[in-house]
Amino acid sequence: MIRTLFIALSLGALLHTPAIAQDAQANRLTARQAIERIQKNVGVTWRSQTVDTFKAGDPDTPVTGIATTMMATYDVLQRAAAAGDNLVITHEPTFYGHTDETAALAAENDAVLATKQAFIEKHHLVIWRFHDHWHARTPDGIQTGMIRALGWEKFRNPGNNHLFVIPETTLDNLASSIKQRLGIRTLRVVGDPAMRVTKLALNPGYPGFPGERHMLQRDDVEVLVMGEGLEWETIEYGADAAAEGKHKALVILGHIPSEQAGMEDCARWLKGFVTEVPVEFIATAEPFWPAK
Repeated sequence: MIRTLFIALSLGALLHTPAIAQDAQANRLTARQAIERIQKNVGVTWRSQTVDTFKAGDPDTPVTGIATTMMATYDVLQRAAAAGDNLVITHEPTFYGHTDETAALAAENDAVLATKQAFIEKHHLVIWRFHDHWHARTPDGIQTGMIRALGWEKFRNPGNNHLFVIPETTLDNLASSIKQRLGIRTLRVVGDPAMRVTKLALNPGYPGFPGERHMLQRDDVEVLVMGEGLEWETIEYGADAAAEGKHKALVILGHIPSEQAGMEDCARWLKGFVTEVPVEFIATAEPFWPAK
């Protein structure tokens, strides 16, 4: 009698297990739900026109882990998949253009695009971009992370978090300090290395020539610490200003190093309201290296 009862209970448990597993699967956080939490917590009105959208994968995929990153490069995607992170939140485009349009590359049967898309599909990754609204926060999420990484919080202008007054140093020493703090291999500088400086502006990423030019025009900016710019625009303008003796200089970080710390801060922020799955920051490798 006891044996019969045990068998019956065991069979019942086995028959019930798929249903339990199915319920557990249904209750897991999906990529769509994770993004809805971001939209709720970011603190700014969500725009109807934005690049902050899903770029690849099924938004209803249950999330096993979240990785924030500056750019969803193939290397980053490999590391995310190996870590069990199937939701990748990237600040910059995944498919080589601001709007992530792939039609032209697909029409060319581009092998680089095809390999990346195949990897995403094979590992069931979901990629979502977080650019416009992370910048739109007050204070700007990227700027905040970069200021922290540089250790410039106490030098910040209270009314403008792009402006700083630091203890006097040379341009050469300033550039070396930034390179060390951010771990940059290929930082570049325009201007006199011996120039004494105290007044800085920080413009990460690529705000464009007008924004960079207007910073350099200010009397309270001697050095523009920037992400990237076209060499016939901001770079030439800065070189001309230095050659004309206008006490101006550029420190050019590169796009990825100039915003990376902001996406590290994003991971810390996400952990405050996403607790069901691991959340981590995966650094995007600097693409350049200096020749010997």
